Amino acid sequence: MWEEIVNAYNVFIALMMTFHATDVLDIMVVSFIIYNLIKIVRETRAEQLVKGILVLLIAFFISGIFQLKMLNALFTSFFQFSVLAVLIVFQPELRSALEHIGRSKIAKYWNKFSGGDKFEEEKVKDIKQAIHCVSEAANNFQRSKTGALIVFERQTKLGDIINTGTVVDAEPSVSIIGNIFFNKAPLHDGAMVVREGKIHAAGCILPLTRNNSLVSSELGTRHRAAIGISENSDAVAVVVSEETGNISIALNGILTRDYTRETLSVALEEMLLPKAEEKTESAPADYAPKKGRKNEKNKK
Repeated sequence: MWEEIVNAYNVFIALMMTFHATDVLDIMVVSFIIYNLIKIVRETRAEQLVKGILVLLIAFFISGIFQLKMLNALFTSFFQFSVLAVLIVFQPELRSALEHIGRSKIAKYWNKFSGGDKFEEEKVKDIKQAIHCVSEAANNFQRSKTGALIVFERQTKLGDIINTGTVVDAEPSVSIIGNIFFNKAPLHDGAMVVREGKIHAAGCILPLTRNNSLVSSELGTRHRAAIGISENSDAVAVVVSEETGNISIALNGILTRDYTRETLSVALEEMLLPKAEEKTESAPADYAPKKGRKNEKNKK
């Protein structure tokens, strides 16, 4: 027993003698990656898939221990293609993770360093004009109970979404937005995309949220589409309910409700203008009116 303890101690000392500062960095980086992978799969469909893979791995090791040759050969053949299977099965989560990395602070600093994230005064003026028009139009829709779905593009480009609709490329105005969402207009059922303060496209089809179990049953397709696009990108989506006239905002998979024209305008300026760049990482609940505020959360 004493010899085993001494041998273990000697092995530990020998290992520590070969330990360098780069090994510490290596461990920290791997720990950071594992931690973020756990965050990605936690409380999503990927969590159940990971559990299933772990069960298969346990069964694979048991089949090897008890020499179940046919079962072991079956698992061996299965795991030979496991990398490709993982890429296919976890494609939505991997895409979301890569987009999150692209929106990280490191990527923002790189954009600033390369000069690709500069907000010119003219662009800020256009965005403010778009916010004003959208807020006024949403107020009109709220009174008339006209359904509307408006998406503000930010860092993540929405070219694949724009391709599903019709390019408008028009200066924003309350009348144009009203005409787009007039209930007999051909583009009223889809989403309107605002890019750099301009009405870029309308009638666009958005992906629905994958976490339907976490969304209130009273919310319709527009709200689920707004949450869906905010899960897949950093876009800000404004929704006006056709049934209640309620104005909502979706950001980062979280829906906040009960906005007025004034609170909507303030919230959009905080999220879209450069002065609030650091604030946009949080949910828009911070900007919702204190009375009657409701949140619909999609935890990932």
